[in-house]
Amino acid sequence: MNRKDLGLFILILVVGAVVALINPRFLLPVNIANTSNLVGMFGLSALGQAIVILTGGIELSVGSMIALVGVLFVDFVANQNIPWPAALGLMLALAVAVGLAHGLLITKLKLQPFIVTLCGLLIYRGIARFYTQDATAGFAFGQTFPELEFITAGRSYGVPNSFIALLIVATLMWFVVHRSVFGRYLYAVGKNEEAARFSGIKTDRVIVGAFVICQVLTILAAVYFAMYTRSISPASHGNFYELYAIAAAVLGGFSLRGGEGSIVGVLLGVVLLQELQNLVNLLGIPSSLNFSVMGGVILLGVLADQQWTRLRARRRLAEAARIAQPKPTPAE
Repeated sequence: MNRKDLGLFILILVVGAVVALINPRFLLPVNIANTSNLVGMFGLSALGQAIVILTGGIELSVGSMIALVGVLFVDFVANQNIPWPAALGLMLALAVAVGLAHGLLITKLKLQPFIVTLCGLLIYRGIARFYTQDATAGFAFGQTFPELEFITAGRSYGVPNSFIALLIVATLMWFVVHRSVFGRYLYAVGKNEEAARFSGIKTDRVIVGAFVICQVLTILAAVYFAMYTRSISPASHGNFYELYAIAAAVLGGFSLRGGEGSIVGVLLGVVLLQELQNLVNLLGIPSSLNFSVMGGVILLGVLADQQWTRLRARRRLAEAARIAQPKPTPAE
């Protein structure tokens, strides 16, 4: 755990202690379990977003993909009688296709990630609304899928399975990002794509891979969200979820310039963000201010990142000047 992560962990403890003092319900097992469930679902999409941000890109279509996959998955399972493992396989295939499309548009046609994913945000939301004719997709009364419901909405020893899934995926992504060659390539591309290309790294493949991973994790989160709500309104489901993911990554130390961040950091960012959302609810603050809280958090995270970058630059310059300073020669 680096200094950024340690500072964020301490901040989480301080905020939690303050909220618990103001409202003891914060520490109730039911509240902690509900918060852990939300951390698990939002954490999966935040991990995917963080991988793209690590390369210096951004993925704005997360919320729309969550809505599209939600209506498709529910319809396939509830109405088309497709076994849920097969439906999940189809959704993962869709994730790979969308990730490849975004990555290739960015690397081969040299389009900006912001533009490509913004178009995706509009396209996928429109498809979701067209698919249901703006109707709500959901399960029929009494319709149950015990295995699927246990995996997505159930609990093991009191711990939400969504949170357990997040820990498993985060552990895998930790090894990918921090202990693999591909992870080093992600950092190199984010730091300086041109330099990485000249050093022999196939930067296009790295960027495409990052977008594919992002979409796969987004689809996993979408299935959890769909089974959590059990009712998907294509016009509103998943709205602004991409901002939750970006905010969590920024809070966790991921620089929007790319090349910085850790998996532990993004997990702590998700926890802090949900802790702040929980604070809003427990203190009776109008839920309409949730977006204001999130916007303020993103702004503070970016400001902190800039200050941290400037401080490190000054230290490096001071160290370089100290090393370059000629040493006094002893008098003869």
